[in-house]
Amino acid sequence: VQLQASGGGLVQAGGSLRLSCAASGRTFSIYFMGWFRQAPGKEREFVAAINWSGGSTYYADSVKGRFTISRDNAENTVYLQMNVLKPEDTAVYYCAADPSSRSGYVPRRSYDYDYWGQGTQVTVSS
Repeated sequence: VQLQASGGGLVQAGGSLRLSCAASGRTFSIYFMGWFRQAPGKEREFVAAINWSGGSTYYADSVKGRFTISRDNAENTVYLQMNVLKPEDTAVYYCAADPSSRSGYVPRRSYDYDYWGQGTQVTVSS
């Protein structure tokens, strides 16, 4: 599975951005898609995840109510709509794919994901 992330940029606090992640290759094997982010000097952290077939969504508390993850199965693309952005949202954002089907388990750790996109920079100015 290959992942290509796009859509990052510079935005003022309170603004919005939409990230996209296009998947190719063995997309039929994807069970979950996730978004993570990593700020300078910090560990990579979970942002959101979506079950590829059922569409159930999960969020980190820090973004709940502001970010929305969605997917377009026909286009093999997952999106992250980010609203009411804050300076603390500044980071490199990565999309990732988890091919492991584990009943009842929601992958929120980096090591849960086998495939990663290249990252896209999001900078929120105050």
